Amino acid sequence: MDITDADRYKHRQIAFNAVHQSAGHAAKAASFLAGVDGVLHAEAEGPLLLHVRYDLLKTTLQEIEEALLELGLHLDGALMLRLRRALYYYTEQTQRLNWGCTKGEHNCTKKVFAKRYEALEHGCRDQRPEHWRRYL
Repeated sequence: MDITDADRYKHRQIAFNAVHQSAGHAAKAASFLAGVDGVLHAEAEGPLLLHVRYDLLKTTLQEIEEALLELGLHLDGALMLRLRRALYYYTEQTQRLNWGCTKGEHNCTKKVFAKRYEALEHGCRDQRPEHWRRYL
């Protein structure tokens, strides 16, 4: 299973609540996310919109948004944005599970490469049953 860059690196927009516009949430979020492992790029485009690019093998949109909520930032709660977020959460979780990443595992790169190695025909497999391998 090859993981393409389009599948691995995600580009998302995070919208913040207009009621709390004076706080400059997007700029605060961009400065916070600059040092987070897995976040490749975070840029504020105005006080209410944040563009973020991240590695799906290391982090997800749900983890990023939960961290922003813990910082006290307010995400936009419009119905379409909540539906879009739920769809992103579901698709990212499904992709990570298909790649061999279990929930709560932040960096599953090693598991992905191990699965890939197991799938290759390389002649390094012991064809004997398990009890014979332990016997000898």
